[in-house]
Amino acid sequence: MNQDPTENIAEILLNKSSVKQKTYRNVCKAFKQLHEEAKLLIDVISAKTTERDEDIKLSVTSISDQEFHIRIAGDLLVFVLHTNIITLTDDYDYNKSDYVKEKPLRKYLGQINVYNFMADSFEYNRLNDPGYLLARLLINVENHFIVEGDRQIGFMFESVSGKPLEGTDLNVLIKLIITQAAENDLIAPPFPKIRNITVKQQMEKSQSLGGGNKIGFQMSYQNDTH
Repeated sequence: MNQDPTENIAEILLNKSSVKQKTYRNVCKAFKQLHEEAKLLIDVISAKTTERDEDIKLSVTSISDQEFHIRIAGDLLVFVLHTNIITLTDDYDYNKSDYVKEKPLRKYLGQINVYNFMADSFEYNRLNDPGYLLARLLINVENHFIVEGDRQIGFMFESVSGKPLEGTDLNVLIKLIITQAAENDLIAPPFPKIRNITVKQQMEKSQSLGGGNKIGFQMSYQNDTH
């Protein structure tokens, strides 16, 4: 007698659901730790900068259980916890690794994305201003992690971690993210591109005209156009 296919379906769902729930608990815990590390680090930096320039704006603001912001002078770093557990495409080295082949359920990942915006974009409600993905933290069911990023971020975290995520890892990551945001500058658009404007543009977008774009960040698999 053939096995009831619903039994197999139920077993698959139970296994995947259990892994995804544990993965989500891991990424939620990491997000809370990131928030706490951010507050501690900003307190330290603020104490150092206030002595020399008290006008430098530094703060950490909780938006929701899935989002918090770090204000670094003219930059705003937006940390977003995604509520869905995801998998990467098959061409990722992670999915082709022996680590995942050994236990395929390790492919399920929770993710935290970090975006870099200009702080004025939020303050003046400039909805068309671009932001840039600065880093992405991916965590699996065993609390091992991957960090995608450019420059030092990508260099420090080249492959899946050999051990579960710790507070020291998050401290290093936060410092690298803040450093990269602080080092990126604004590039004004060429003069000919902003020479002609309409009345509507002037009335609706006067705050952003000629404001420039952040020298951004691209994921390592994208072509660098800078």
